[in-house]
Amino acid sequence: MIDGVVDSSTPSNEKPRRARRTRMTGAERRAQLLEIGRTLFAQKGFEATSVEEIAAKAGVSKPVVYEHFGGKEGLYAVVVDREMRRLLDGVTSSLTAGHPRELCEQAAFALLDYIEEYTDGFRILVRDSPIPQSTGSFASLISDIATQVEDILGREFKRRGFDPKLAPLYAQALVGMVALTGQWWLDVRRPKKEEVAAHLVNLAWHGLDGLEAKPRLIGRRKH
Repeated sequence: MIDGVVDSSTPSNEKPRRARRTRMTGAERRAQLLEIGRTLFAQKGFEATSVEEIAAKAGVSKPVVYEHFGGKEGLYAVVVDREMRRLLDGVTSSLTAGHPRELCEQAAFALLDYIEEYTDGFRILVRDSPIPQSTGSFASLISDIATQVEDILGREFKRRGFDPKLAPLYAQALVGMVALTGQWWLDVRRPKKEEVAAHLVNLAWHGLDGLEAKPRLIGRRKH
């Protein structure tokens, strides 16, 4: 009643209508939980992130997280696997040039591009996995990328008359150099990405360009 007049627009016995919430499909909920977990793992790390917090951010109960992933460990494993595939696919697809030096540039850019675009993912990958027998780790990822580089170096070694059996060793060294520089650049972001790539390739290429077929140690220590 307003000033003695009854408002008939809403019956007195009718309850206010609540806005209907759109129900997510199973696939949509899984994707949401993955993104929330990815963000929290990057920000806080595995140990400091709880199932309760993941569920609260998603607006669901804890059993929903367990239903999709079996727990925090399962969610973490899927997040890591996705990031590993994303980075490995990026590096593999970038290696399209014919000249070895340009291939080095492409590999360096692929890693730096990933760090720039998927910073949270890289932060997760570079942490030591807290799960025993994890489905993936940064070390295993680097090994996978180095395997891609082995074939390139092997062909180049053979062309120059070097032992192609040493290609795996050099592949690990080159990829490791780029990866560790990437970890450093993750936080400092200086100099610019293009300069970082140029300097990495400068060191790698000129080192390879003057490579000795049978290098010898010049110091006292020989073993």
